[in-house]
Amino acid sequence: MEIETTKIAGVLLIKPRVFADRRGFFMETYRHERYAEAGIEAPFVQDNLSRSVQGTLRGMHFQVNYPQGKLINVIQGEVFDVAVDLRTDSPTFGQWVGAHLSEENKHQLYVPPGMAHGYCVLSESADFLYKCTEVYHPEDEEILKWNDPDVAIDWPIDNPILSDKDQHNAKPLSAFQGRASSTR
Repeated sequence: MEIETTKIAGVLLIKPRVFADRRGFFMETYRHERYAEAGIEAPFVQDNLSRSVQGTLRGMHFQVNYPQGKLINVIQGEVFDVAVDLRTDSPTFGQWVGAHLSEENKHQLYVPPGMAHGYCVLSESADFLYKCTEVYHPEDEEILKWNDPDVAIDWPIDNPILSDKDQHNAKPLSAFQGRASSTR
C-alpha cells in the first residue's frame, strides 16, 4: 500500500496493492495494522454506501460535536472527492484538497475528523462506500456551501444536482469560524 500526504495534515491518499490477472482482481480495502501504521488509528464504527447519478454533488457535510473520520472507496464509477479543513486551530483552516477516486484507480481517501466532506459524480453513476469513526448524528450535522468563494473549490462540474438540504441549509465558511469541528 502506498500513502500520499496532502497539503492538509491528516488527509491521506491511499493506493492499495491490487493483484490483477485474467480472472479479475483482489485487494485489501482495510487492515487495521497497516492503516494504523499510516496514522489511521481510530476505530471504524459505521459503514455507508450510496449510489448517485452523474452530476450529483453531495456535501459539504460535517458534524460539529461528533466529528467523523472517513475512509472512502469508490467501488463503481468515478467521483471527485473533496475535504475542507474546518479545524479552527489548524494552519490550513478553510483550505481544501480533492482527489479523483474510481473503480479503475482503486484509490482511497482518508478524511480525518474536523473536515467538511463532499463529492461529485463524474461517471454515469457511482457507488460510494465509506467507513466512519463516529456514527451519524443528524441533529449535529452542518453543511458548508459547496460553492463558497472563500473556499473556492475547483469542482469539475458547473451545475450540480443537489439535495434540498444541501441547497437550502448550507452556510458559508465565515459562519463556522471559531465554532467548527474539532478533532476530539
